Amino acid sequence: MDLLTIFLLAVGLSMDAFAVSVCKGLAISGITWGKCFMVGGWFGCFQALMPMTGYFLGIRFETYIDAVAPWVAFILLLFIGGNMIYETISGEHPEEENSTLAPREMLILSVATSIDALAAGITYACIPVSLNASIGRTANTLAACALTGIITFLISVTGVRIGNIFGNRYEKRAQLAGGIILILLGVKILLEHFWK
Repeated sequence: MDLLTIFLLAVGLSMDAFAVSVCKGLAISGITWGKCFMVGGWFGCFQALMPMTGYFLGIRFETYIDAVAPWVAFILLLFIGGNMIYETISGEHPEEENSTLAPREMLILSVATSIDALAAGITYACIPVSLNASIGRTANTLAACALTGIITFLISVTGVRIGNIFGNRYEKRAQLAGGIILILLGVKILLEHFWK
């Protein structure tokens, strides 16, 4: 895989994180650059770590990972999206949860949005990454994973800002839309698994 292929793969993998970042921007009041960077940091780190993990797991476990990953992502996104919709409909908006970036919630979202990157990392074990001919295969793969993390970080920060612009104007509708988007994202991940 060359640089262009890795770049396109990184952008593709970061789209789930972008969608969830927009949802976070919808839910967070009083957005600051620090909060944007925190969301980007969570998603960027996991988008870098998951393909690295997939690479080291290797081709031996490909069947198991491909079978389970979409279901895990679907369940996590369904739970989080359903919770957002419930809070909107019931009028319950725990201010602390919406206005902060609780580690537990961010961990769940980060795993859910990067679990497909775990399976993508397995392809690095099958198709060698060739970013720099002077370094070894593993170093090339780690560089590709780092590039994926950086791209996801930048795209996620942008997503939070975009979501916040709309969230300040249409708070309740935005919260509801955010929940629906997360659920649809989970369904999309599941459908893509069956339509490969």
